[in-house]
Order: sequence, then structure tokens, then C-alpha cells
Amino acid sequence: MEGKSKSINWEIYFWISLLGIIVITILAIILRIWVLAAIPIGFLFGFFLQKGDLCGSSAMSEIIMFNDKRKAFGLWMVIVTAMAGIALINSLGWVNLNPKPLTYLNYIIGGIVFGIGIVLAGGCVSGCLYKAATGNLNSIVAVSTIPIGIMMVEYGPLRSLHSASKKYIVKMSDGGVVSLPSLLGLSYWLLALFFIVVTVLFVLFHRHRNKSKSKLSATDESLLRRIMLRQWKPWVAGLAIGLLMIPGYLSSAASGRNYPLGVTHGVMDTELILIDSGFNHIYKTSAPIVITKQDNKPPSAVSNRKGLIPQNPKKKIVWWLVVLVVSLVIGSMVSAKMSGRFKLLPKSPDEIIIALLGGILVGIGAAWATGCVVGNIMSGWALMSVGNILFGVVVLLTNWLTTYIYMMGGKISLGKR
Repeated sequence: MEGKSKSINWEIYFWISLLGIIVITILAIILRIWVLAAIPIGFLFGFFLQKGDLCGSSAMSEIIMFNDKRKAFGLWMVIVTAMAGIALINSLGWVNLNPKPLTYLNYIIGGIVFGIGIVLAGGCVSGCLYKAATGNLNSIVAVSTIPIGIMMVEYGPLRSLHSASKKYIVKMSDGGVVSLPSLLGLSYWLLALFFIVVTVLFVLFHRHRNKSKSKLSATDESLLRRIMLRQWKPWVAGLAIGLLMIPGYLSSAASGRNYPLGVTHGVMDTELILIDSGFNHIYKTSAPIVITKQDNKPPSAVSNRKGLIPQNPKKKIVWWLVVLVVSLVIGSMVSAKMSGRFKLLPKSPDEIIIALLGGILVGIGAAWATGCVVGNIMSGWALMSVGNILFGVVVLLTNWLTTYIYMMGGKISLGKR
């Protein structure tokens, strides 16, 4: 009887979620209010993150803690899948590529602070969000302090230093953004194709080498039940998120934000709505997106030409990001409840305090670097921004050093999971 009750529960969650996704998507298309599309996109993003337990912090830390690279490969699957989709929609003229500029000091300082913070907090921004939604007390505490760190940089005592560091910028000779295509003189789609081919060859080689170890277990469960109730392999979740990046980019650009997935400023904007007022509300483009030969200009110039950045100096609320973050939490919670993994677990006081301080560092680092694992690594690497690649390398090395000292006590683990 208990098994039947659990089956009914997950099916109820599934059908209500599916109906909601379909209805809201149809409304967004009919009304052409594309910010509504952030609801199903955020919901699925959170669902996929929880299913694959795909946290950027643990993906990095587990490489040296357990010699486990599965989650790191899951992140790469997000990036390379997104590259394929972005190359397609860009070639169709549906989006204008907008990689972030090479403000190297921002990425180095922000990357160091962020890399330390994600270990102490037990997750990156998106990692803390989906873990908090499943009842992880440390993540709940970290999520409550991440906005404090972000606002310290955006509007608080660190604002002047942050503004000063943004002046250290490297540009191409024509004033354009330093990206892999502009640096190597190759087209975006050609580089995307290269990374896709290399990834496919790597997967085929890996599968061939481990063919004898792979075994399929027989089961009477339906495919839908296995998908909804079981945990996913990180690469599967990565593939799903990479595909989700495409409608995410399209709806984001149509909602006044010419960029794929991101969560950092969505967390801050959600907090601002609760404590402040008098904002510039960004929820749609004020001018049509037109791709021209000037699109190699820095992102600020491109965005201003499209009318995406308000000239009013008031704080701005990007509603696509707010809706995405809130929906992400709901999607993660639904995923955890469906599979019976939602549970509020007690933590020791010292862990909670460390998570609280870690959340502040995560917020400071993400704001200083203008993004986190989602915005700067998943989306930024997919757009081939050299600045974001620098950020990812700095975060990885800092994460490893912090993990080695704080999590491993200075000892090397040679074990495999």
C-alpha cells in the first residue's frame, strides 16, 4: 500500500508539472510575453540540477577528493551541448552572441573569493539553490547570505573597488571582446564543431575502453518511472541542461537580457524586491534584435544599441532572472519530492556558521566576477569568452587548494568512487 501511495504521489507531481509547463509555454507564445518562458525553463533547470546532483563546487572538489571526474564531465556536457545549439540559433539570426569582456582583474579576484566560498558554503550559487530546495540546512543558510555578498559589491562598501577593477580590460584591436573566435580568427560555429567532435571521440574511446565493465540490469520499472524517481548520471543531466540553454537564450534575449542562463543577479534581484523599491523593471526588449557587422563591439556597446540597458541610474530588476531563480528552487523541490529525497537534515552549529560565511564569500566572488558557475562557466564557456575561461581556471585551482586544506586536512586521497 505504501509503494502504491508513493507511485501516486510522483505521478501527481509529474502530470501537474507537465501541464503547467505546457500551459505557461503556450501562454508565452500566444501573448508574446517571453519572460513567462523563464518559469518552465527555471523549473526544468532546477529539476535537472537535482536529478544529476550537478553542483559546480562538488564537480571540482570530487576530482581531488575521490578522483571522480563524472560531475566535471557533466559540466562539460552542458557547455559543449550549448555550443551546438547556440551555433545553430546564431546562424539562423535568432540571437546575437554576447560574450563577456576580458576584465581580467575582476575574474582573478572574483574567482579566488568565489573558489574559497563555494567550498565553505558547500556549493556554488545554483548548487546552494537546488540543495536548499531539498532540505540541506547548510545550503539554506548559504542561500540567505549569498545576496548580502552580492549587494556588498553591487551597492555596498565594495562597489568603488569593484568599479575600479573593471577598468582593467583587454580588448581586440578593433575594440571587440576577446573571445576564442576573435582571438583565433575562426568562426564560432567552426570552433563549436571542433569541441563537439573532440567530445564525441573522447566518449567513444572511453566507452570502448570500459565496454567490458558496463552491464545493463534488468528491471520491471517503466522508463518514465525510472527517469522520474532515479538519480541521473551527471552527463545526462548536463546534456539536458545544455539543450535547455537554447530556449533559455532565446527567451532571455527577448526579455531584455541578451545572455543564456545565469542565476547570480537573479538571487540578488529577488532579495531586492523584498527589501527595496523604485526600480527599473526589465522584462522585454525595447528594440528589436538585429544582427549587424557592429556585433563584434564590447557587450556594453551591443546592449546599449539594442536598448537593453536603461539610462536611468536606478537599480534594475531583470524579471527573467528573478522568475528563473524562483522556478529553479520549485523544480528542484519537486524533483526531490518525487524521488523521496526531500528531507530537512540537522547540521552542527560550526558547519552552519561556516556555511553562512561561505555564502557571503560566494556572493562577493560571483558579483565581482559578474557571474557564477552558471553564468561564467556554463554560459560563458559556451560563448567562448576568454575572460570566463580565465575565471573558470582560477575557480578550479582555488577550489582544489581550499578543498585540500579544509576538506582533506592536507592529505591526498587516491581512492575512486
